[in-house]
Amino acid sequence: MDPNDLKTALGSGLLSFPVTPFGEDGAFNRPVYEDHVGWLAGYPAATLFAAGGTGEFFSLKPSEIPEIVTAAKASAGDIPIVSGCGYGTEIAVDIAQAAEKAGADGILLIPHYLIDAPQEGLYAHVKKVCQSIGIGVMVYNRDNSILQPDTLARLCDDCPNLIAFKDGSGDIGLVRQVTAKMGDRLMYLGGMPTAELFAEAYLGAGFTTYSSAVFNFVPGLAIEFYDRLRAGDRAHCEKILNEFFYPFMEIRNRSKGYAVSAIKAGVRAQGFAVGPVRSPLTDLDEAEMGMMADLIAPYKR
Repeated sequence: MDPNDLKTALGSGLLSFPVTPFGEDGAFNRPVYEDHVGWLAGYPAATLFAAGGTGEFFSLKPSEIPEIVTAAKASAGDIPIVSGCGYGTEIAVDIAQAAEKAGADGILLIPHYLIDAPQEGLYAHVKKVCQSIGIGVMVYNRDNSILQPDTLARLCDDCPNLIAFKDGSGDIGLVRQVTAKMGDRLMYLGGMPTAELFAEAYLGAGFTTYSSAVFNFVPGLAIEFYDRLRAGDRAHCEKILNEFFYPFMEIRNRSKGYAVSAIKAGVRAQGFAVGPVRSPLTDLDEAEMGMMADLIAPYKR
């Protein structure tokens, strides 16, 4: 897919990150993944992200990513597939090129590993990854990888395939600076954990869409919330927040890493044998699984 076509697709609706299933042997479970992605593809998601954050990119071997991308492409129909990408620059280049070869329509460049870096280093990192492939690239402002507006402007000048900016920092002031400076040069994606909790604020800052993790197991509700948000139906959005998202937030906040673990638990509760999370994450305990089952009971497939 041409990077500009992907940019248009990203802005056309809700985005999501399918979880990565693991079998009893701990390996990627492709049949379950294709079944789950095929189910999600029946709902109007604009783009799906394979091997992304909710897909436990951080626990995957780089060699596993191409097969996950291939499986997503095989089961998602016409929905564009973006691959997770990250770590240090040389590893990120290898992942990006392998994902492109596997058929990915773009990559999401997840923050690099471990250390902080100056703006010049971040510029060199993103530029080298962008220039190593022909597909579209999204940068993810989060944690130790916070690109400033001037750095983004330089990257856009040097990298025509840099098409989108995802924010998981929650720094609305910085986000507003970015959108004001870059205008329509980039597509802007909300990327906070449980993004629906922040969606109204990001919409006001110039973001048109966001990635919904709960789309993994309540896709109809996720689409309903997105549509009502875009229509300005604040009362209905608050109803959904009170009935679902705030109770889900309470489960998610019970332990570190549950922003991913609770999503995978929700997918299991919908009947998909996606297996456990990989370490260093831990799964919900029995009582917490009961809480998840009660929460999604009205939305069972």
